[in-house]
Amino acid sequence: MVKARREIEQNLKVVDIVIMLLDARAPLACRNPELEQMIRQKSLILVLNKADLAEARSTSRSKAYLKRQGYWVAAMDSLHCRGSKEVLDLIKKAYSPVAAVMMQKGRRVRPVRVMVVGVPNVGKSSFINCLAGRKIARVGEKPGITRGRQWLRIREDIELMDTPGLMWPKIEDEKQGLKLALLNIIGENAYQEYDVARYLVEVLKQGHPDVLRERYRVQNVDLPEEEILAAIATARGLLSKGGQIDLDKVSRLVLQEYRRGAMGSISLE
Repeated sequence: MVKARREIEQNLKVVDIVIMLLDARAPLACRNPELEQMIRQKSLILVLNKADLAEARSTSRSKAYLKRQGYWVAAMDSLHCRGSKEVLDLIKKAYSPVAAVMMQKGRRVRPVRVMVVGVPNVGKSSFINCLAGRKIARVGEKPGITRGRQWLRIREDIELMDTPGLMWPKIEDEKQGLKLALLNIIGENAYQEYDVARYLVEVLKQGHPDVLRERYRVQNVDLPEEEILAAIATARGLLSKGGQIDLDKVSRLVLQEYRRGAMGSISLE
């Protein structure tokens, strides 16, 4: 973590623009105050990635909120490469003042240099591949799979540096930690799947009870989270050898189905 922070500090000296990727389902929870403080001298574009997994209305609210704070903001679905034009347009707009100065001085306008940052597993590699229109960055499901430093020419006028995701040294807020765990942004060793599954059921009860009724055949959605998980386990046959409910299996099931979008588009903010 210290090494990643040091690398970003060094890389900031040679880039013009920073793109910070946030998971569109919980963009505020994904923001890194320490990282934003580091890059305050650079133009910052916030990209709400994985927009296909978030509710459109929630994403629109998040974009409006962040724009009011003075940020360049775009939403993108890197899996299906939707929204890349909006991001490319923002890069050009953010770079135009720098390019104008170069032209005034009679210098050739060089390609804009961009750095992509964000918490792990927010889709950086897929995002880069989408912007480039070809596969040039490694993609994986485990948090932090991208390693090392790469300069990537994604367009004739855009050079992009890929960096490892940067995470908080410590998550102070419990709700924030649950969101990040649910989004698979923090490693499995940092949380109990059952606790995160209970939080997910709470989210479904409050905003998406039909998912519980229709997908998991839970008739009484007013039951406590623990009992709803037990009902799901029974309906799916997730039982141990002794016929007891397997809480580990049912927790893992609902988390995996949420993460891959099997429940539909569900935002956490």
